Amino acid sequence: KKLTARIHTLDYKIELDKKTLRVAVLRDKWVELKLKWYSYLNKYLDGSWRPGEILLSYRCGRFYVYITFHRDVVLREPRVVMGVDLNFNNITYTIINLNSELISIGVIPFKGLKRALHLRKLAEDLQRRHPRNWRFLKWARRARAKWLSKARNILVDTAHYVSKRLMEVAREHNAVIVFEDLEKIKENNNGGKKLSWEKPLWCYRRIQEYTEYKALLEGIKTIYVNPARTSKKSPNDRKIKFINYRFVQLGEVVTTRDVVASWNLALKGLKRMKGSRVKWSPDSPRSEAVKNPSQAGEPRNKEIFKNIYSYPQIIASGKP
Repeated sequence: KKLTARIHTLDYKIELDKKTLRVAVLRDKWVELKLKWYSYLNKYLDGSWRPGEILLSYRCGRFYVYITFHRDVVLREPRVVMGVDLNFNNITYTIINLNSELISIGVIPFKGLKRALHLRKLAEDLQRRHPRNWRFLKWARRARAKWLSKARNILVDTAHYVSKRLMEVAREHNAVIVFEDLEKIKENNNGGKKLSWEKPLWCYRRIQEYTEYKALLEGIKTIYVNPARTSKKSPNDRKIKFINYRFVQLGEVVTTRDVVASWNLALKGLKRMKGSRVKWSPDSPRSEAVKNPSQAGEPRNKEIFKNIYSYPQIIASGKP
């Protein structure tokens, strides 16, 4: 059983300048712990952050303390809208103003997935060479664990790098960030065997979450829109012609489908900002407000819509 406890703010006292933590125990006694400090924690010492609940854990003869900090954030009023299209090898963004006029287009390379897939292939080749006894070979278990752990670290670091770059662009232009509300991507088997093998390591949700909390710290809004047909529809009412799976001709300009998708995402985000309710997060209860009743989380609505579509003559007659 893990020795872990959640401690309320009234049951501990932390002195950040001295790097010490005092935890209240039974009979009005205190236990003082000396904290191991890291340089990135110094940003929480400026007085704007307040410590919250802490998690104290004991394992392998050591104490581990997880401190949560919180502060009030005032959201900015955006001047532009930035649509972000997530892909396997790059992140494409398009910035438009509040009058739907194009301002800037940019691409951020995303090389972490390719490197992580290479390490995963090494691990799978090792298991293929020793299909029965790789679990019992110490060197094989260590090599496999090393490659998979390194792949995970590469994806986490790359996600942080990409989210930081997106935040720098959004902060420079004072933009609201518009993401795709991607659902059931990994469960969908469309795309062939190679794509199904690559999708489990595609950390699109991690990039969105990292960017979302970094944006919240800067007071920048992040919204999610439906990505349907964003890479197939012309964003500027000009004739669109598909050259191949990647490039399109938009009017007299040849560009990529990633640019078209990010441009349409920005337009959808602008439309949401102007008139209707906005889906702030894919996991937020407020997301139910932007779904039709048959898709929302109300089982009764699903049953009613199922009956309506089963009996089309009821719709025509207008009877309940």
